Amino acid sequence: MRFPEGHALVQTVDFFTPIVNDPFGFGRIAAANALSDVYAMGGKPLAAMNILCFPCKDFSMEVLRAILDGGLDAVREAGAVPAGGHSLEDDTIKYGLAVSGSVDPTRMATNRGVKPGDLLLLTKPLGTGVLINALSAQWQGHEKFEKMLIAQCGRLNNHAGRVINELSLIGATDITGFGLGGHLLELAGASGVTLTISLNSLPLLPQAIELASMGLLPGGSINNRNYYLPQCAAPEGLDPIQLSLAFDAQTSGGLVLAVPEAKLADAQAMLTDAGDLAVVIGQAITLRPDNKKLALTP
Repeated sequence: MRFPEGHALVQTVDFFTPIVNDPFGFGRIAAANALSDVYAMGGKPLAAMNILCFPCKDFSMEVLRAILDGGLDAVREAGAVPAGGHSLEDDTIKYGLAVSGSVDPTRMATNRGVKPGDLLLLTKPLGTGVLINALSAQWQGHEKFEKMLIAQCGRLNNHAGRVINELSLIGATDITGFGLGGHLLELAGASGVTLTISLNSLPLLPQAIELASMGLLPGGSINNRNYYLPQCAAPEGLDPIQLSLAFDAQTSGGLVLAVPEAKLADAQAMLTDAGDLAVVIGQAITLRPDNKKLALTP
C-alpha cells in the first residue's frame, strides 16, 4: 500500500506479559519493542494503537494508567500519534502496540539485503533473557537488574533506524525472542549468505555471564540453543556460556545492521554519537559449501 508517491505503509503488532515489576517501565518496554520492527526497516512510526489485557479485579486503575503512560512516553518520543486502541478484561496483564509507519520503498532494509563482505553491527548488549529470569526469581540484586532492563529494553531503536535510512542500508533485523543466533539464521537464510560471528565480540549486560553460569538461562533461551545450534557451524571448545547467551531470548533488543565496509565508519559514528552501541560482531561471506548459514567462532 503506497501513499503518497515515494512512500509505503508498513504495519506491525506486538504485545506480551510484564517482564519487570514497574508498570510504567513495562509499558515503555512493550511499546519500544513494538516500535522496533518499523525502525528495523528504516521506517518512521506514524501512529500507534494500544493493545491491553488487564485483570481489573486484581489490580488498581493506577497500575493500568501507569502502563499506558509508559507506552505513551515511548510513542511520543518516537514522534508518532497515539491513536487509541482496544482493551479487554483478562486474567493476565498483556500490553503492546499496533504500529503504522512509513518507509521509502527504495531505501528500505529487509532480511534479504545482506551481501558478502557486509560487516554486522549490533546496537544493544545481549542478556536480557537471563536478567528477566533473575528478576522473576527475585535473585540477589534483582532491583539492580530491573533498572538495567528498563534502561536497555525501554530504549528506542530510532537512531539505528535513521542510520538505515540515511546510509541506504538494505539488510537488517531486530533481535527478539529467537535470540541473536536465531534471528541471524533468518537473516542469512533470506539473503543466501553465511554469517560468521565471534562470540568474544558479543557485548553483554553486566552479570549476564555470571547469572547464566548459575543456571538462570530461561527455558526459551535453552530451546533456542537446542533448536538452532545444530544448524550452525560451531567447532568444539567454544565457551558453553557464551554460546548459550548467543541464543538468549531478548526482549526489545537491538538491531543488527549489515553495513558495507565503505559505510562502516559513518554508521558507527552516527550510532555512538547518539549513545547507542555500534559493535562489529561478525561479517557476511559467500554461502559455505556445507550450506551452514551461521558460523560461530571464539
